[in-house]
Amino acid sequence: MAEEFISVGQVSGVFGVRGWVKVYSYTDPRENILTYSPWILKKGEESKQVNVIDGRRHGKTVVAGIESINDRDAAADLNGWEILIRHEQLPKARKGEYYWSDLVGLHVKTVDGIEFGVVKQMLETGANDVVVIAGERERLIPFLQGQTVVSIDLSAGIMIVDWDPEF
Repeated sequence: MAEEFISVGQVSGVFGVRGWVKVYSYTDPRENILTYSPWILKKGEESKQVNVIDGRRHGKTVVAGIESINDRDAAADLNGWEILIRHEQLPKARKGEYYWSDLVGLHVKTVDGIEFGVVKQMLETGANDVVVIAGERERLIPFLQGQTVVSIDLSAGIMIVDWDPEF
């Protein structure tokens, strides 16, 4: 089985003259990205593993020092690279909590057994998260556990929803 990687951010620029990089982090809070070392940096078909040696939140962004990147030019070469981590680097989710990456690909059925398709992605809307389901047509269902989302069985790969098939 291929190793599963999760995208947690992107190098978005350089910071200072000592080789630090600016990071656009997808983690919440943003600075959590610094707790996952090593990073796998990927751009196109190229990838490399790097160790994070220091970092901090800096306004709306995060800045990081990477082992063996010691000057501005070396840092600039990393601009635009995607930051990935191995799935096993994530802390284990608590009972009833799920990483979005674990939900993508689940088969979705209604409580009455009607197949909707598979989870294509998750969206953050502010009010509540939304499950995007790809099937005979695309459906958007609010991710409300105990309401619209009745159950999730990761080992079986199934999400059961209470949702009108006509909606």
